[in-house]
Amino acid sequence: MNRKKIILLALIAAVIGLRFLSGCQKPLISRELTPTALETPAHFPPPLDIFRSNPLSKEGVELGRRLFYEPRLSVDNNHPCASCHEQVAAFGTFEHDRSHGVFESHTLRNAPVLFNLAWYPQYHWEGGIYSLEEQAIHPITGATEMGDRFSNIIRKLERVPYYRRAFQEVFNSNFIESIQLLKALAQFAGTLVSANSKYDRMIKGQTTFTAQEASGYQVFQARCNTCHREPLFTDNSFRNIGLSVDPALRDYGRMRVTGQPQDSLKFRVPTLRNVALSSNYMHDGRFMTIQQCINHYRVGIIRSNTLDPLLQNGIQLTDSESNNLVAFLKTLTDSSFVRNPNLAKPE
Repeated sequence: MNRKKIILLALIAAVIGLRFLSGCQKPLISRELTPTALETPAHFPPPLDIFRSNPLSKEGVELGRRLFYEPRLSVDNNHPCASCHEQVAAFGTFEHDRSHGVFESHTLRNAPVLFNLAWYPQYHWEGGIYSLEEQAIHPITGATEMGDRFSNIIRKLERVPYYRRAFQEVFNSNFIESIQLLKALAQFAGTLVSANSKYDRMIKGQTTFTAQEASGYQVFQARCNTCHREPLFTDNSFRNIGLSVDPALRDYGRMRVTGQPQDSLKFRVPTLRNVALSSNYMHDGRFMTIQQCINHYRVGIIRSNTLDPLLQNGIQLTDSESNNLVAFLKTLTDSSFVRNPNLAKPE
C-alpha cells in the first residue's frame, strides 16, 4: 500500500472518530445555502462530474478561498496553499524552479497551475490522484510542503470564530472535520476557470490575431496540437518528452505511481493556457523562458526507451516559426483571471 493511500485511510478513520464524538452534541439547525454552478465555457467540452459528492455553494466556495490563503494550514503557520499557487502566476509558482516548503525546504517539483481542474481526470505531475479532495492531502501533510497534521490544523482553526461559524454553516456540523476542510478547498480550486484569453475571444469571433500570432497558431496546430489539444491545451496524457534526469532529484515521474518501467520519465502534459505567466517550466522548473522550452524540442531531446514516438526526431522549427509560436502562446494569457479580486486573498 503506497503512502498516499495510507494517508487517505488514516484521514477517513479520523473523520469517523470525530463524527462519533459529534453524535453526543446537540444537532444543529440546517441553514439554507446558496447553490452555485461551475462556469462551463461554451467552446469547452463537458466537464467531469467532480462535485458529485461535494455540492457547490457560494458559501462553500468562499470558505475554500479563505482556507486556500490560510497560513494556519501549515506547521509553521507561514505557508498557505497560495504560497506555491500564486494568482499572479495563474495559481502556479512564479519564477521559481521548484516550490518552497516549510522550514526552507524545497519540493521535488514545480507546482502546477490550478485552473480548469474539472476537465482533468487525474491530478499531480505523475497522476494517480482522482479527486480534488484527495489531491489536497499530500501538500498539506508533505514534509517538504506544508508539513502539518490534520488534527493539529483543526485545533488551530477551531480557535478562530470565523471558521467555527463557516464550517457550521456550510456543513451543518458541530465539529470541524478533515474531510470538510478538503471539500471546501476542492470547491474553491475546482471552480477556478480560465477561458477569457485573446485566443478565446478569437474563437468566439470577438477579435482577430495579428499576422505573427496567426502564423504562430498555424505552427501550433501543425506541431503541438496533438499533445496540447485545444481548447484545454492538454490531452491529459503522460509522456516522456526527452528531458535529462537530474541526478540530485532522480525523479522518474509516473513510474512512481504505476511501478511500470514503461512509465519511466513520463509526466502529465501540462496546459499551455497562461503559459506566459507561469515561469518556470517543466516538472522540475528547469527552463525559465518559453523559448528555452521550444529549443529543447528543437535540439535538446534525450533519447531513451520510453521517449514519446512523436518526439523521436524532435520538432523541426525555423527561428521565424519559433518566434511566431511564442507570439501565439502569449495569446493564451487570461489577464482577467489573474486579476479577479474574487479569487484573491480575502481582505
